[in-house]
Amino acid sequence: MFTMASDRSQMGRELRSVVVETLQDLMKTNDRVVALEADLGGASGMTKIAATNPDRFVQCGIAEADMMGIAAGMSAEGFVPFTHTFAPFATRRAFDQVYLSGAYAGNTINIYGSDPGFCVGTNGGTHTSWEDVALMRTIPGAVVCDPADDVQTEWVVRAFAEMGQGIHYFRANRKAVRNVYAPGSTFEMGKGNVVREGDDALVITAGQLLSDALDAAEALEAEGIGCEVVDMFCIKPLDEDLILSAVAGKRCVVTFENHGVIGGLGSAVAEVLAEHGISVPFRRHGVVERFGQVGSPHFLQKEYGLTAEAVCATVRGLLG
Repeated sequence: MFTMASDRSQMGRELRSVVVETLQDLMKTNDRVVALEADLGGASGMTKIAATNPDRFVQCGIAEADMMGIAAGMSAEGFVPFTHTFAPFATRRAFDQVYLSGAYAGNTINIYGSDPGFCVGTNGGTHTSWEDVALMRTIPGAVVCDPADDVQTEWVVRAFAEMGQGIHYFRANRKAVRNVYAPGSTFEMGKGNVVREGDDALVITAGQLLSDALDAAEALEAEGIGCEVVDMFCIKPLDEDLILSAVAGKRCVVTFENHGVIGGLGSAVAEVLAEHGISVPFRRHGVVERFGQVGSPHFLQKEYGLTAEAVCATVRGLLG
């Protein structure tokens, strides 16, 4: 069960530290957990694992595809590998190795794709991922998550360590993000969470944009528009039952994601609505036909229209 944070204006722990500290804790009781990284060094904190558990850490260098192959081999030998690099390099660059050496060969690779979308900031367009969810959704049996904050990120890492065979991918900022959930909250893989109720509009979101979606809902409520917000942190497997129940009686549905509109959360929700014959004003609010660019995360979030204000405008437009 989850509980909402008492103050959503507060920043949580750095997510890279959450991942590292959780893996270190898991290594105390699970001698099969190992960590691999593609030369991010101090920028990720993974070198702390090399210091505390040198026999459980592999520095693969700037060779992401090779890292996935090594992880697949370690899985075949009974280990539980966790790999980390920037989201586009963990997915777009190494996709064939993840697909064949990982999924097709029946191995397990847990993948942390960091700084997705606008979170990448001044690392620029080469490091920007608007397509990682789309790619990973196509892998048979893959699990794809976009946790909202430090509490949910820690839960996802622990859940991945206990899962069986397959590709398990989560995308998350490396830096600190605003709190959404209170410490001790638990979740269920493949299930979304209704974090705010409302009668008029339904906003389905994931990742750190959940905070912005809640901001938008509060602003819309002040205008007399009731906005329900669903945290669909697990994008695959998708909670179709929740989508179908939440959409009932709503005047519009908006998906809100730090990702391109093709193949991501918006596409997944649209598929459910279409296949069940549900006709409701619908909009995928994400990035449309754009590449990444250099800028601060704050600038990029606004540049790509991934703000609470922009979502409010989308909801108002659909409601007329």
